[in-house]
Amino acid sequence: MEHDHRPGRWLATLSVLPALAVAGWLLAGFPLLLLGWFTPVPVTILGVAAAALLCWAGTRGLRAGAAGVPVRDGGPESPVQESEPNGPVRDGEPESPARDRAPKSLVQDEPDGWGLRAAWWQLFGVVGVALASGIFNALLHSEQLAVRRDPATYAQYAAWIAGHGSLPIPVHPEAFGGPDPGLEFDSVGFYAVDGGVLPQFMPGPPMLFAIGDWLGAPFMMPVVLGALAVLTLGGVVARLAGARWAVVAATAFAICMPVLYTSRTTFSEIPSMILLFGGLALAYDALAGTALTGAGDGRPNRLKALLAGLVFGLAVLVRIDGLRDALPVLAFAGLLIALRRLGRPVGRLGPPLLAGLVAGAGVGLAAAYLLARPYLEYLSGSVRPLLLISAAVLVLTAAGTAAAPVLARLRMPRWVPRTGAVLTVLLMVALYARPWYQTVTRQPSNPDDWRTYEMIRQIQRANGLPEDGTRLYFENSLHWVTWYLGPATLALATIAAALLVRRLLRDGSSFAWLLPLAVVGWTTVTTLLRPEITPDHPWAARRLVPVVIPGVILLAAYGLTRLRRLMDRHGPLVLKWGTVMAVLLVLAPPAVTSIGTAFTPVERGEAAAIEAMCARLPERASVLFVERVTGDRFVQVVRGMCDRPAARVKRRGGDVAPQSEVRRQIERVRAAGRVPVLMGAEEPQVSPYGPATQVMRLVTRQDERSLTEAPNATWSLRINVWMTVA
Repeated sequence: MEHDHRPGRWLATLSVLPALAVAGWLLAGFPLLLLGWFTPVPVTILGVAAAALLCWAGTRGLRAGAAGVPVRDGGPESPVQESEPNGPVRDGEPESPARDRAPKSLVQDEPDGWGLRAAWWQLFGVVGVALASGIFNALLHSEQLAVRRDPATYAQYAAWIAGHGSLPIPVHPEAFGGPDPGLEFDSVGFYAVDGGVLPQFMPGPPMLFAIGDWLGAPFMMPVVLGALAVLTLGGVVARLAGARWAVVAATAFAICMPVLYTSRTTFSEIPSMILLFGGLALAYDALAGTALTGAGDGRPNRLKALLAGLVFGLAVLVRIDGLRDALPVLAFAGLLIALRRLGRPVGRLGPPLLAGLVAGAGVGLAAAYLLARPYLEYLSGSVRPLLLISAAVLVLTAAGTAAAPVLARLRMPRWVPRTGAVLTVLLMVALYARPWYQTVTRQPSNPDDWRTYEMIRQIQRANGLPEDGTRLYFENSLHWVTWYLGPATLALATIAAALLVRRLLRDGSSFAWLLPLAVVGWTTVTTLLRPEITPDHPWAARRLVPVVIPGVILLAAYGLTRLRRLMDRHGPLVLKWGTVMAVLLVLAPPAVTSIGTAFTPVERGEAAAIEAMCARLPERASVLFVERVTGDRFVQVVRGMCDRPAARVKRRGGDVAPQSEVRRQIERVRAAGRVPVLMGAEEPQVSPYGPATQVMRLVTRQDERSLTEAPNATWSLRINVWMTVA
């Protein structure tokens, strides 16, 4: 009976739409933001049109490509092996008696060939998991608006461009009597520049979150993006490991604590994951179309390659780390170009892939230079080495491409594939063993380092640990993965990576896995070596979301496929119960770890509290913050959400500004014809200047801050704001 290709086609299509839609919206929105026209009508018209165009282009030809062509037993020929003189090979390997004797059902489940075959229940299962995760996170979403950490910075960034459509954010010094050395208009997450302040981060995520502000649901866009990320990963797993495991992988990803955490509030990690794994899916579809039809010069395949590169490159517009994540794509494009020089049809996908990557990354770097330059200067210690590494990869890729005819004549020693597999396992063992031979520390060298130093000491005190603010705990980074996914998933992923490395080095088989393995392996190792984040959890877990966690799940799904092949040889009973146990070992650990925090929303009530605070401000108020913490949290809130000019009165070493300086600034505000309003955290900080009123008394929950174990609860949070009209 002929196989029904519709479920596979639908799953292939649905799983690339999120990345294409995000890419289209960003491409349309960025130039409008530069021009100061990021307003609902033009952005919606151009953004929806661009998203629709990319979605049409990226799914065109799927009927005759990855999802619409039956997969032969063992899969079609590997692109690297297409022109071998000894005839075609199956799955990149010569046919063997062992393979011929394998059960037919087992061979058809082989994931290393090209094609996406799925059953209806697998399609509905992946979509159902994505919808369920979206509904669950919508009910328990966060409301982080007071600028304590990055999510609130993103939320204020999104709220500003949604309401004003331009950058930088003006600070209106004339409302305080003009510029003055005793006033500071910047705050945490917002850098002072000529003409105002600039938000700290790349503009990609706020351009997406602004949709929620326009629709009157500012906390829902992260939830929607989180559900789309689940769908994206399900599609990638179905392509590379088989649709049998797509539902399991989607579920493991959806219930994983870091994914729950970053899907409930305004983080950049989920949009980055959508672009990176969407790019993997598009690249697979382009290569699959070539492998299955032999049309290396087919327009749909080249168009998919172009879009794959574009989507990968636009990850830079979302996170500057996207430049690092996309480096393997640059090398892979160079490999394809080299194969083109050797006459392989698949090589014709190299130039469009490279062109898309350069275009997307160019947009991201332009955004970084024009809209996030102070942020890049702050990160210069990391950005400069990254740029040097990128340049080195570019040079090596160009050299390898130029030398392709010579390199093709070289024969790899037989011991290399097995050595590569062993080294892969040893690398993971070395990362896991880091706590026993390394303690990662950093000596403070600037004010930001000293703030982090003091913060780590406070967290250590709360956790009952020895106080040492130089500790970064990065040596535990691979243990973080086991906290959230479990040791069985990590072991499966490690074994799968070793098997794939051996096959790729041996004869180029499993070519479909080359780019995913390169992206996942490179980013996982570099992220685990240097997470570069304050090490309290669940906060630090966000570093694992774009690539590490979905990548480990993807490889573990491939490991499950290999494990199932072994169990299939021992009869149906072993296959049935072994599969059940394997699935439980993958799903149970993330569920157990997440259950302590999954049902407790954090920082709820901030939106209502801020709205009430704004209502208490006089119409012509110029707000002066006299205390450090309140100023850090609320300067941009008052400026952006209350629509009142705001500034901090400069302190001289302490947490509260001197009264003489505060009174001088009060008189300057009065002289400008404005109403001076003072804000602080406690009544005594503002009462010397007039009758004090408490305008915020919020009691809510916040994230736990755990350093040496997975978080299993939340902490209380109190935010108090006192105000006086001087």
